[in-house]
Amino acid sequence: MPRAPRQGMDAASVIRELEALARPGAVEGMARFGIRPRTRVLGVTVTDMRRLAKGIEPDHGLAEALWDSGIHEARIMATLVDVPGLVTAVQMDRWAASFDSWDIVDGATGNLFRFTPFADVKIREWAAREEEFVRRAAFALIAWSSGMKTEPDERFLPYLLLIRGAASDERNYVRKAVNWALRSIGKRNARLNAAAIAVAEEIHALGGPARWVASDALRELRSEQVQARLALRDQARAGAPG
Repeated sequence: MPRAPRQGMDAASVIRELEALARPGAVEGMARFGIRPRTRVLGVTVTDMRRLAKGIEPDHGLAEALWDSGIHEARIMATLVDVPGLVTAVQMDRWAASFDSWDIVDGATGNLFRFTPFADVKIREWAAREEEFVRRAAFALIAWSSGMKTEPDERFLPYLLLIRGAASDERNYVRKAVNWALRSIGKRNARLNAAAIAVAEEIHALGGPARWVASDALRELRSEQVQARLALRDQARAGAPG
């Protein structure tokens, strides 16, 4: 049987457990995937961090202490053990200011920020920011939020304008997140698929770095596999009782 979450753990205890899971050789492998944070890196796998987090009672104070430790994996753990309802807009900005790798961005936005009431506000604010990882966070938030089935379509249509506006950003971690967001919106349903394809065609016409963003998205969004899946999804929705 799975262990019950442990209450009252402090940051020092969690960090000791992370250190016990550390694989120093993994740090080099992380670097090959573009994970080169400025902070201390232990070399703990995401799988091990998620397993450890499942055994810890969600705790906002603990999350803040783990983030403040400055250890890369402790910060990812912070995104896994925090309480979305206690996260503030100020906290989100403070954490975003210290983003230093794509995986911490994707962890914070996917594990935590998308479940807060401030996600939409931060998407709009961060999409206009200059810092590479803060701007990536805006589009990672869009991508993660697109997978939340309870969200209405109307939320995502304005994001397509933000995507178009950032598609010419030459920086690798921004353009990949812009592409991810565009594809994610376009895979929700047939209506948003058509809207995303239309925006992708506009982006393609911009040329330069935007051409890759559009071409890659169009390849997937127009694919037989995606189109068939969306058709089945819409049929199932149409047949569901009102």
